[in-house]
Amino acid sequence: MDDRVPSGDTTHQVKANPTRRNILWAGGGLAMAALTSQAFPGPAAAGSPTASEGHEGTSGLRYDTCAGPAVETFGTASTTAAIVGATVFGGHAYVVTRGLVPPLLAEIDLDTHQVVRSVPLPSGEGGWAATVSGGQVYAGMYTVPDVHRFDPETGEVETVARLGGSSGFVWALTTAPDGTIYAATYPDGGIWEIDPTTRVFRRIAQPVPGAQYARYVAADATHVYASVYTPGRLVAIDRTTGTVRNLNPPELGDAVYGPLTIDRDRLVTTSSHKLLTMRTDGSDVTMVELPESEALIDAFAVGAEGTVYATTRRTGSVYRYQPGASELEQLATPSANDEHRAIVLLDDRTMFGAAGSGGVWWLDLESGTYSFVDLIDAGLPPGPERPQAIVHDPGRGVYIGGHWALEVYDPDTGKRTRFRVPGEVKAMLVHDHLLYLALYPSTQLVVLDPATGEVRDLGTILHGQQRPWDMDYDERTGLIVVASAPGTGFLEGALTVLDPRTGRMDVYPGIIDDQAVMSVDAVDGVAYLGGDVIGGGGTPPTQASASVAAFDLRTREIHWQVDPLAGHRTVQDLVVYDGVLYGVMKRDAGTWFAMDLADRELRQQGSIGSYGETFVHRGKVFATVFTGQIHQLGPDLAEPRVVASGLGDQWYTNPHLAMERSWYGWGILGRDLARIRVDPDCAEPALAPARAPAKDPLRIGDVM
Repeated sequence: MDDRVPSGDTTHQVKANPTRRNILWAGGGLAMAALTSQAFPGPAAAGSPTASEGHEGTSGLRYDTCAGPAVETFGTASTTAAIVGATVFGGHAYVVTRGLVPPLLAEIDLDTHQVVRSVPLPSGEGGWAATVSGGQVYAGMYTVPDVHRFDPETGEVETVARLGGSSGFVWALTTAPDGTIYAATYPDGGIWEIDPTTRVFRRIAQPVPGAQYARYVAADATHVYASVYTPGRLVAIDRTTGTVRNLNPPELGDAVYGPLTIDRDRLVTTSSHKLLTMRTDGSDVTMVELPESEALIDAFAVGAEGTVYATTRRTGSVYRYQPGASELEQLATPSANDEHRAIVLLDDRTMFGAAGSGGVWWLDLESGTYSFVDLIDAGLPPGPERPQAIVHDPGRGVYIGGHWALEVYDPDTGKRTRFRVPGEVKAMLVHDHLLYLALYPSTQLVVLDPATGEVRDLGTILHGQQRPWDMDYDERTGLIVVASAPGTGFLEGALTVLDPRTGRMDVYPGIIDDQAVMSVDAVDGVAYLGGDVIGGGGTPPTQASASVAAFDLRTREIHWQVDPLAGHRTVQDLVVYDGVLYGVMKRDAGTWFAMDLADRELRQQGSIGSYGETFVHRGKVFATVFTGQIHQLGPDLAEPRVVASGLGDQWYTNPHLAMERSWYGWGILGRDLARIRVDPDCAEPALAPARAPAKDPLRIGDVM
């Protein structure tokens, strides 16, 4: 059994020549937080196309094939006030938004629980890191590795450092006892030092040569401590000499280490489903297992007498560990299923927490009672984010998945509704007018009835998985299939098979050896899978080429598995039509291919400049890509042809298009909801030139 499966759980192991164990893992899973909805004013319905001869549109109107507009926009597609970096100083909390341009630094009054000020930052899409030194608030940014300084007295913002090249992430900041600031960065895997007085900055170490992710950092008077990915390292760096010492406990090897904090002469961290404490020289190591319901720790705080507090994913709970205890004590779950950016002890009894979804909370440690405040309600201005998924239910609405939110747009009325959901909506589909969602990072599957607002928890994938990538419905078997990738440090993804009629859910981890499952297309009782040798990242691949596999949904066996393109490591998306499998590769300049299913031989191969999503509509095969183009791939084309362009590169995950029955589909133009024509018989839309995509290692969906 996979050693990432919680004790007492059962699972399927399916390989190319399987010895199958007919054991069901049935739903259950985590209870979903109650959904809340909020109405937003939308653009007037008059913005819809006028009726004319041609195709039937969303509202039963008919549109001329080419005479109508090539693209229309309908305001912001997905709205957010999600946050990343968070810190506390002088009776206020400071948080930095995620995914907004420009990003905002917001100041929250800890007494009134209100946002009292928000200021734009000069660069980036957000700030993963925040710290305080000398009464100034520092924010470390992505996708440019800038560090900005905010003065609470004057309200002024200035840029004090760029820690590397023109693109990158400042993943973490910390302040040493003497006020010196230290940062952990990507993609150079560096530890940087900033003198806040002189503003001189320098990289003092690259702890693991060749590693890209220096992820977490802490500091005391003499050393900086960091966790680095690929391979996993826990290190101590001499602040004066830059000498690096490995602190990995021998029994954990090159495991991935998480957040760090220091309590006098002890270092507190997490790895391999454990809370770890040790002396700062690496000796006297104590390990305590996390509860089976949890995947990892995402924030720490240390109280009196070495008491450690931690927040966890998947449940978003707060736990307490007393030195010498054999297990963690659960205190409360102030923001269910959430990611936490920081927890801070305000006094001996009160804890403050900042949740990634865009909320903050105050917890009474003695009673376990808490209050939660949504930052939009508290006064933080929301803004347009990069959408993550989109689907369309004709005559009912367009559904846009975002960061801890789902937005619904009614094309007939222009009305908008926003639902808060416990995760990022990575994949979704509509079946019988019900909306099925697959959420990151919990891997929870839920179903929402948009007509009533009722939501049901269908279960949680678990089994070492973290990122659902794709969903599909098979008409022949009536089953829903979900493709997923593991967490950092693991390679094997999973296929989940859900029967929406009974709620039965089967999970098949490791269905493609040492590969994540990035894409799934279900046709006539067969699920076609696209693999990724990178897995969850953070560990060296064992395979050289990504695979495509066919999984029979009735016998639950792999029929065949092939590597369509040698040396290409990721099948980002695939679709099957008329006996041909079309795929788009990632990391390889948008290579696409067409493979005959009968003999598994390539028919075509070429480049469309970037990677994205494939789909079939009205007998034709298309691909949407990050350069803002939509290509027709086939069938029976000598070369792909562009049917739409200039749409921008603002998707967070794959660029999607949710088709109507007509030649129009719902997607985005920039960050606006858009209705886009893809009729191959019409001229290419004359929009703005396509922008070049971000460098592949910095695709945001890869590194969160």
